[in-house]
Amino acid sequence: MEKISAQKLDDKKVVDSEGSEVGVYQNIVADAGTGMLTGLVVKPAAELNTSGFRKEDDYILIPFDAVKAIKDVIVVDSEKIRAHVRA
Repeated sequence: MEKISAQKLDDKKVVDSEGSEVGVYQNIVADAGTGMLTGLVVKPAAELNTSGFRKEDDYILIPFDAVKAIKDVIVVDSEKIRAHVRA
């Protein structure tokens, strides 16, 4: 994955690999000890069932290893999201 500034991610739409809207990017989570990116903080789309997601206030957390691509939108792997929701 090429390098991209976190500032350029502001308000990018997050979609899954099946084309469904997940929400809008709000922030990124990093492990303070290692500096590794661990997740995305996303304002969920109104129609998204958030019951299985890890939540923080009005936001859901998407594991960073689910990110497949960052271009005009952020694409996350549907299978990894489902696995994360089931876990």
